[in-house]
Amino acid sequence: MHIPDGFLDAKTAIATTVFSVVGLGTALRHARQHLQSREIPLVGLTAAFIFVAQMLNFPVAGGTSGHLIGATLAMVLLGPNAAIIVMSSVIIIQAAIFADGGLLALGANIFNMAIVAPVSSYVIYKTLRGLLRNIRGKLISASVASWCATVIASVFCAGELALSGTVAWNIVLPAMVGIHAVIGIGEGVITMLVLSAIAKTRPELLTDISSQKNRKENKPILIYGVVIVIGLLLFVAPFGSQLPDGLDQVAHSLGFETKKIENIGFSTPLNNYRFFGIESPILSTIAAGITGASVVFVISFLLAGILIPRKKDMDNSPHST
Repeated sequence: MHIPDGFLDAKTAIATTVFSVVGLGTALRHARQHLQSREIPLVGLTAAFIFVAQMLNFPVAGGTSGHLIGATLAMVLLGPNAAIIVMSSVIIIQAAIFADGGLLALGANIFNMAIVAPVSSYVIYKTLRGLLRNIRGKLISASVASWCATVIASVFCAGELALSGTVAWNIVLPAMVGIHAVIGIGEGVITMLVLSAIAKTRPELLTDISSQKNRKENKPILIYGVVIVIGLLLFVAPFGSQLPDGLDQVAHSLGFETKKIENIGFSTPLNNYRFFGIESPILSTIAAGITGASVVFVISFLLAGILIPRKKDMDNSPHST
């Protein structure tokens, strides 16, 4: 659902950028108030995992592929504010280094996938959790919220395309929603499987991570996560579907793919998730993925560390006055 440059006009790009700045600023302010320093490793790890997971396109009906957005997964693990920060970090790195999503369309992509998707999934997830209270209910709630968030984000994307005059609303809406309703099924299944695995191995991550007794307990989480991310890059990412994703397929079928502008103003050695100079496609993808996941992890980790004062845990400890 990454919108490339050329699909949106100036007014829509500017408006979505303003909304994204306001939304991200709000998330940063609330994260500073509520996140704790022991959550910093999980913030970086979640960002790295979502970056890698978004490289893994899976085939869906009609010669189309989809990939995990990851907004609901981040929201369940970290809360909505940290999820916005994580998703924004991933999308910015994808655009700036990998040319995945346009630079001029960056505001729209952040708005759709890093703000609309986490916030809408949070509302739906919390509503369903009021009815389904056990661990199975949590997994079902997350899966349904994932599907809904994918579809809702596609509605906003369709609205932006229509507002830009790229394609008529009554044509693009059913096309976008139809494809992403199918992609959303994959999103929901993947989210449920990941959370189910976490529930079996580290169930405290699905309750309240701030209740962990000490910061050192996060070290095994970090090790496990790094192993999983590297495993995905080595054994899965190089074999992801090469079919066009939902937005690309809609652009092709509705005839506005020619509006796409490639790589405005810059080109990097990692464009299109290939490491320039490495001839093997598999090794090139792995090298690009490791680089991207590392960059996303470091940026999210450092940002969380800056946002979260170390003295907060002392202030919140039972011995503080």
